Amino acid sequence: MYDGTGAPWFYGDIAVKDGKIVKIGNLTTDTAKKVIDAAGLAVSPGFIDIHSHSDMSFIINPLADSKVKQGVTTEVTGNCGSSVAPLTEMAKQYGKQLTDEDIDVTWSTMAEYFDALEEKGLSINVAGLMGHGTIRAGVMGFDRRPPTDAELDAMKALIAQAMDDGAVGMSTGLIYPPSSYADTAEIIELAKVVSEKNGLYFTHMRNEADALLESVKETIEIGRQACIPVQIAHHKTVGERNWGKVKQSLEMIVEARKQGVDVTLDQYPYIASSTSLTSIIPGWAHEGGRDALVDRLKQPETRARLKKEVSERMGDGWVRYVISRVSKQHNKRFEGMDLAAVAKTEQKDPCDAAFDLLVDEDGNVGQIKFGMTEEDVETVMKHPLVMIGSDGSSLADYGELGEGKPHPRNYGTFPRVLGKYSRQRGVLPLEEALRKMTSMPATRLGLWDRGVLRVGAWADITVFDPDTVEDVSDFQDPHKYARGIPYVIVNGALVVNEGAHTKVTPGRVLRRGK
Repeated sequence: MYDGTGAPWFYGDIAVKDGKIVKIGNLTTDTAKKVIDAAGLAVSPGFIDIHSHSDMSFIINPLADSKVKQGVTTEVTGNCGSSVAPLTEMAKQYGKQLTDEDIDVTWSTMAEYFDALEEKGLSINVAGLMGHGTIRAGVMGFDRRPPTDAELDAMKALIAQAMDDGAVGMSTGLIYPPSSYADTAEIIELAKVVSEKNGLYFTHMRNEADALLESVKETIEIGRQACIPVQIAHHKTVGERNWGKVKQSLEMIVEARKQGVDVTLDQYPYIASSTSLTSIIPGWAHEGGRDALVDRLKQPETRARLKKEVSERMGDGWVRYVISRVSKQHNKRFEGMDLAAVAKTEQKDPCDAAFDLLVDEDGNVGQIKFGMTEEDVETVMKHPLVMIGSDGSSLADYGELGEGKPHPRNYGTFPRVLGKYSRQRGVLPLEEALRKMTSMPATRLGLWDRGVLRVGAWADITVFDPDTVEDVSDFQDPHKYARGIPYVIVNGALVVNEGAHTKVTPGRVLRRGK
């Protein structure tokens, strides 16, 4: 047994009743209605995915197959500045852009969204962040300008209400419009409201490449001035000329903590990232939202300007960008192909091929970018301030959530750390790897009765084989579940039994302060 704290493993039994752990120790003389023989296996707290994007996945399919089958029992949604609540009428105009899903949204507030999740049922627990981009779109649309005093007050009111509804904090996605249109002062003012409500600030920083260190400095300053705990998302540096900078960024964060700024980080264990293909387009062209962007790509003069800017920045790097998701059938052949190959197939300039695909798909194209190095991944992973987060969604190998060729992190993040990085490469002792997935994120979120094997804690439990656990999802065949995780228990209910989903939905919305 691994208790999740980083302490050495020990042999023992664990008893669960009414959703909670009631005994730990030698329980051979006790009786139970159901007994799982875990001899030769490892028992740990269920994994907590501190960084996920399953906001709409749970509405589409509440079973969370790709996450629970890799041992995840709790997810934190609403990251990178984009959440599906709170939604004003203006925000609903941008609903498809904010969610990347064509779904009838029946809620407005965070409370109503949480109620919708619970009414639908959940196989795992969910804690929700509000997205700054969603808040800003709800008040200002996709305007590229500072807010007026009245608009700033309106955003503060939405944030305060979302916190009262049970959000655990606010996230920013400072590379994504409209969040990227905010300056540091705006973020500080809004973060102060979150801080007053004892919430957290999660951030996809403004830059993870050439300006990585400047972005870390900005993030630290936001934490300092707003007096708020900060979580830096998916810490990495992109682009070969920037490899190695994470050593400096981590030193900056250690120094900030010495000065009293509470900063921690998370990471996914891959050298490729994933987001929308629209991210290659300069921020100014996103003003007005996705429809306005697509219109600009249709206008010859504006398109020529964009082509010049994008081509100069991309150089010959098109091969690093792989199409992961499109919606139209005639474009499905491009899924899994890099943009250089798409351009060759279409006999077009790569920039034109990318722009034409965005226009044809109404701006909704997923991409995977290869830009990191294994050395940096291991450097970040080993750092004691870093926890594990997938930056992925709860998917499935069937139905709507089984489409496209998404990033394998959706299926393999946690077993990849346990198998490749802990067992095979020895980057982390198993006890430390598990701490980064369990008690560390639980503590960050203030979930004092989760993330540990302890009498009185909720029975979120993952049983795995330390000798065989591994990720099998890859970039060309991503919809494949992890191996070596035969049992997963959520709130005392068996959700994965001998590797199969039991279809039960014992998960809960973990509202802050509720």
